[in-house]
Amino acid sequence: MSQSTPIFTAYHDGSWKPLPECQLPINTHALQYGTGCFEGIRGYWDGSKVNLLFLREHFERLARSAATLLMQAPSVDEMCALAVETVRRNKPTQNIYLRPAVYKKGTGLGPVMVGVPDGYMCYMIALGDYLDTAKGLNVCVSSWRRVADNSIPTRTKAMGGYLNSALAKSEAVLNGYDEAIFLNDRSQVCEGSAENIFIVRDGILHTPDRTADILEGITRRAIIQLARENGIEVQERPIARTELYVADEVFLVGTGCQVSWVRTIDKRPVGVGAKGAITSRIQKAYEDAAYGRDPARASWLTPVI
Repeated sequence: MSQSTPIFTAYHDGSWKPLPECQLPINTHALQYGTGCFEGIRGYWDGSKVNLLFLREHFERLARSAATLLMQAPSVDEMCALAVETVRRNKPTQNIYLRPAVYKKGTGLGPVMVGVPDGYMCYMIALGDYLDTAKGLNVCVSSWRRVADNSIPTRTKAMGGYLNSALAKSEAVLNGYDEAIFLNDRSQVCEGSAENIFIVRDGILHTPDRTADILEGITRRAIIQLARENGIEVQERPIARTELYVADEVFLVGTGCQVSWVRTIDKRPVGVGAKGAITSRIQKAYEDAAYGRDPARASWLTPVI
């Protein structure tokens, strides 16, 4: 490993270890069957400390995900404390990303959740932009359909469900695009491979509702709040594929991608092919909150010194 790639300390089932030493048997249940769930939490460096964005909200969702998938997470308070300790032990001086996960750590054979012991881990990496938030994204509508909530619960960040995302993202990249947009099994716009989606039509912000097989995104919820508080009307409703082609603006949101505007969809320009006014307002408001520049959003942040 090069000197430019730091080795961070991670938490793994009760122990603190260098990340490369956190290892699992090759017959671990989660590896064989995708039986686990996870979260992604960003931390923003403000020059003196890291501010973890929506820390408790992420762990509340992880606990709900685990319960839905017949797993037992540590308490929300304990997971929050372990996340803060992970950051403190590593002393970052840049933007970071935390990946906590609950998983089935048993080594028995068979795709059954009952009676299989659970594990917990949390690691940290340095992370800049997952997608380039400055340049517009060129995206495509994927030929892969979003897995239905009644197949693998899309309200959970289930490990196994991300094979669906990987297929869509890989198809997009192989065809020269930056990202993919899923339709669900009702041919409605769903979300990106790892992002929620918003479109602007006639000055109104629209996003698929929570019955559209989407992840109930924490960033999505924050964007809706920011938009409404800035006087922008928001409608949560079913969205047809062709609405993407006539939208004035389109942007993707998520912990990883933050607020990333879309330039083209299936090689069609979105609006005038430039970042729109509403997207710009939302992106600035979100970044001000994340970096601690908006005192009104201080409750969104957990500072770690």
